[in-house]
Amino acid sequence: MNSPAVNTKAARPLRNHTSLRQSLRHSFTMAYRGLVKIKRTPEQLFDVTIQPIIFTLMFTYIFGGAISGDVMSYLPVIIPGILVQTVISTSVVTGVQLREDMEKGVFDRFKSLPIARIAPLAGALLADTVRYTIATVLTFVMGYFMGFRPAGGLGSVALAALLVIACSWAISWIFAFFGVIARTASSVQGISMIVLFPLTFLSNAFVPVDTMPKWLQWFVNINPISHLVTAVRELVNNGVVGGDLVTSLVGAAVIVAVFAPITVRAYMRRT
Repeated sequence: MNSPAVNTKAARPLRNHTSLRQSLRHSFTMAYRGLVKIKRTPEQLFDVTIQPIIFTLMFTYIFGGAISGDVMSYLPVIIPGILVQTVISTSVVTGVQLREDMEKGVFDRFKSLPIARIAPLAGALLADTVRYTIATVLTFVMGYFMGFRPAGGLGSVALAALLVIACSWAISWIFAFFGVIARTASSVQGISMIVLFPLTFLSNAFVPVDTMPKWLQWFVNINPISHLVTAVRELVNNGVVGGDLVTSLVGAAVIVAVFAPITVRAYMRRT
């Protein structure tokens, strides 16, 4: 005698009919899981702890004299550039770790839990904002120890930090999409570096735009990283909220509007 069919939708009501409040609670729980994972494997923070220190020292003392005449004059230029470059690069980890969890079958185990399907993805994106915050604070602290004194004041520095963190979170949706559709974590890393390398180095983060060839200046001037770096410089050095800040926020909103839906759609198909 054949056994009666099982209604799988009825067996897992919470996964398909979770309220917004439950989804948020599950997402924050998954974000906490990500922080616990970092606590147990602190080497995951090397890119946001060691990298800002090394990059700040290296770029400042290598380029400072050649570009600005001395290190102290170069600090107001390089600290915002290093900040943006470091934090934006950190957003790659979102996609890499997402792909690693999917490869290890972690997300398959999440399917058996009565949680919102979106919670593991949203939790990963939320947890990585802590990484961005650590990188931001360390970059400013390193700059302070080297003699950088933001003329814009503490409030402008805090606003610049929030701007970089918000933009990095928006960009992390791009790499989360790569993490969902890619086959391996190494391929996510490779694709991400191909995207980020020209954007960060072909910008005004390290050298003045007018020192570059004319054919390259047009790209640097429209590069979204250049707009973000300029916005941070105007804030920390002058306390000015300029058009580049608005451009950066609009660009971040566009990225989220485009990549959040397609990332969630691809994630739902894969999980």
